[in-house]
Amino acid sequence: MEEPDAQGLERALDAVGPRLRALRRRHGTTLTDLSEATGISASTLSRLESGGRRPTLEQLLPLARAHGVTLDDLVDAPATGDPRIHLRPITRDGMTLLPLTRRPGGIQAYKFVITPTNPPSVPVPQTHEGYEWLYVLNGRLRLVLAEHDIVLAPGEAAEFDTHVPHWFGCADEAPVEFLSLFGQQGERAHVRARPATRSSADHGED
Repeated sequence: MEEPDAQGLERALDAVGPRLRALRRRHGTTLTDLSEATGISASTLSRLESGGRRPTLEQLLPLARAHGVTLDDLVDAPATGDPRIHLRPITRDGMTLLPLTRRPGGIQAYKFVITPTNPPSVPVPQTHEGYEWLYVLNGRLRLVLAEHDIVLAPGEAAEFDTHVPHWFGCADEAPVEFLSLFGQQGERAHVRARPATRSSADHGED
């Protein structure tokens, strides 16, 4: 069962490039304009569109927002008139992403499940357009945010401007599950986690 699903994902990712190019041309957007909107270099965008490079989950999120479509639209999820949310997980490199909203624009909701790797993943902070809010459900989440390196436990939350270099992954050898709300700059939740003197975070109302 897993192998056909994996093959289907690879085929879906292969088809993302032409879809990205068609969306950009439809809106009359240049690679330079799209690079400024997403924080992804123009050369990387060109390779993604040509199929020379497969997109990562971190790249798909700002690209979907910049083009005004849902993540399902980019990976060609089947359309449905059913108002219930049909989770269509996308798994890549130990990270599973489940879109929880289907509308373009506004704040987008996702559930992430990250499994630990051996050897452990090395943080590679990235930047892009937007604002993100995280809430940990299970496990412990390591969040690298600029010079801060913090660990969030279940029930803790963090929010940050995604222009700031950031990375998240498992804090230990157990999987971590968390919710993510991703929106345009200024679309913020009202819970903030602040780095403490040790690897933990306080949280409270703004």
